[in-house]
Amino acid sequence: MTTTDAEPISDDEIRVVVDRLSRPNRSGGRVIERAAIMAEGTSSGAILDWLATAAWAPEALPDATPQSGGSGLHGMRRESARGGARPPAPRRYVSPSTTAA
Repeated sequence: MTTTDAEPISDDEIRVVVDRLSRPNRSGGRVIERAAIMAEGTSSGAILDWLATAAWAPEALPDATPQSGGSGLHGMRRESARGGARPPAPRRYVSPSTTAA
């Protein structure tokens, strides 16, 4: 894995960062906030790539409803973004559950 400035980052280094930034999740796995990943700076792209390879899933975004703020000034912005802009980035990434069902 590499950063945007072409400095190689090993899987072990990324694993240490992910362990430091993540926390336990109710499902038995781990969860990591996207904001924490982005705060890592130039290595954030490599971390996101590593998470995808390691089967971490982006958390689904809730649908906009009137009860969740789907209307009004900011709701209109969300509606117009659905028309052609890229979808919003997930807020969290969730690891596969480590407990047996």
